[in-house]
Amino acid sequence: MSKIAKRIVRIFLFCIVSAVLFWLVFRDQDWQEMRNVLKKEVDYGWVWVAVVLGLISHVARSLRWVLLAASMGYRISFWNSFMGVMTGYLSNIALPRMGEFTRCAIVSKYEKVPFPNLLGSVVTERIIDLVLMLLMTLLVLITQFGQIMQFLDQNGEIGEKVSGFLHSGWVWMVPAALLLVGYVGWKLLRRSAFYERIRGFSSGLKAGILSVKDVRRKGWFIFYSLFIWAMFYLSFYACFFCFEFTSHLGPLSGLAVFVISSYGMIAPVQGGIGAWHFMVIAALAIYLPASEYREMSGVFAILTHAVMTLSYIVIGGICFLVLPLYNAQRNKRDRIIRPA
Repeated sequence: MSKIAKRIVRIFLFCIVSAVLFWLVFRDQDWQEMRNVLKKEVDYGWVWVAVVLGLISHVARSLRWVLLAASMGYRISFWNSFMGVMTGYLSNIALPRMGEFTRCAIVSKYEKVPFPNLLGSVVTERIIDLVLMLLMTLLVLITQFGQIMQFLDQNGEIGEKVSGFLHSGWVWMVPAALLLVGYVGWKLLRRSAFYERIRGFSSGLKAGILSVKDVRRKGWFIFYSLFIWAMFYLSFYACFFCFEFTSHLGPLSGLAVFVISSYGMIAPVQGGIGAWHFMVIAALAIYLPASEYREMSGVFAILTHAVMTLSYIVIGGICFLVLPLYNAQRNKRDRIIRPA
């Protein structure tokens, strides 16, 4: 089977998984009622606020990537960084986690930076993002512990499922199996002729991962890292004011829903379809009477996800089209400026 055929099959399978998850979450949804709510009960002014705040977050991510590249001795333009990031988000809609590779490939092509180094810098970004996510999770657990425990007390079956999962042998068996497979695979790889090529790739990857220690403007780097998530959260929280039934929820409640829903993006499906919606609805159930707001929570999840996804499609699509034009003009300008 060719690489293209394999990619098509993979995308098709992910689409099936996404569709099944989406159906499971919304199989009881009253779609006519949802259309009525979206037509008559949504303040779309806040949608534009959410889009702008999300865009600011992406700008900060692009600026942070420029700093990481500079720490490795490579100067990349902000616009290539930004358009690479947005095209990466667009790629994630087609295939989960493809965006990291896509944006590295784009910047590597136009800025002549080794792909492994860029990929390593993205790994560093993901590690930093994970640390910040864990810190936000800890903040939510500290500030919202009472509400969460009250919700679990009122919904005993959920608490039992969580407890059963944590005490399940699968919690330990799956990581152990993955470590074993990784160890065996590494041993076999070291004996193959392909090993030397992997070593060369790994050295660039390692340089990218360690690039954070050589960042010169560390204050700006820390600021961008915090600012990215602050704007991302505010973009999500702005959607609370689109609806009357969520507009009364405070910033900490919004943060709790934001953090819980973010874990839905870990699922290997396009754009978190289905999994993200489920996490949003489940998180809103902590603060809203589920019997009264079950339908409305689904509408909130649909609208918020649509705002995020459509912004990726529109902005990412524009960036994809503009990228070659921008770099062609840039190269032409450089040839004129550069002395013969």
